Amino acid sequence: MHAIRAASAAVLGLTALTLAPSPASAADEQPFDVSVSPTTVPAGGRVTLGQSGCPGGTTVTAGIFDTVQLGSGSGTKTVTVDWDAKQGAMYAVRFSCEGRPDRSVDLTITGGRADEPTQQPADHGVHAGAGGSVGGFDLREIGLGAALLTGALGTAYWRARRRTGDDES
Repeated sequence: MHAIRAASAAVLGLTALTLAPSPASAADEQPFDVSVSPTTVPAGGRVTLGQSGCPGGTTVTAGIFDTVQLGSGSGTKTVTVDWDAKQGAMYAVRFSCEGRPDRSVDLTITGGRADEPTQQPADHGVHAGAGGSVGGFDLREIGLGAALLTGALGTAYWRARRRTGDDES
């Protein structure tokens, strides 16, 4: 009977931890989102870089165009890819925002040369490669979660043991 009570307390504690907002979500009112459109372009083609959610300015680098500064909050800028970009290569376009983890989007260079700017909407899909939904976690959040979980389980165990002692008196 006491084991059932302890298990129930542990499940309730875990449910409360799961539903509680994380400290990062309270601090970050808006996520730092980035975009590159299109994600496939010939050398000499034009791409639109975009960002939202960075309270300061965002610095964008890729090695195939000059470093670009995007305004605070949100903004876009169109840039021309260097003519000497290697055909068939994939370049990481890196977005840096102070106080936020860097983001990157892959830009693929197709064969041929651009005659006119190309503008195609790109579907970015899921951000893979960072462990799915844990890509934005830091050690402080993980430590806080582990501490809360340990506290909930310890409290459940202590309460179950304390009641067992009361029944034997």
